[in-house]
Amino acid sequence: MHKEIPTTKICKSVIAALAMSGLLAGLSGCQEGPAERAGKKIDKTIEKGEQQLDKAGDKIREDVKGE
Repeated sequence: MHKEIPTTKICKSVIAALAMSGLLAGLSGCQEGPAERAGKKIDKTIEKGEQQLDKAGDKIREDVKGE
């Protein structure tokens, strides 16, 4: 005699475990650490530098056209 485990009980347990794992992973991803803040500061600095280079390029083009 073989006792069979109901598959619905196993499925519910697996689904519950996966759901909890997903929630925990999602919550941990929401926190911003020092590396993320530093990365954002670097991105902003690079964007400002690009804007300054664009302005300098525009100024050079204007000066070349004016001569």
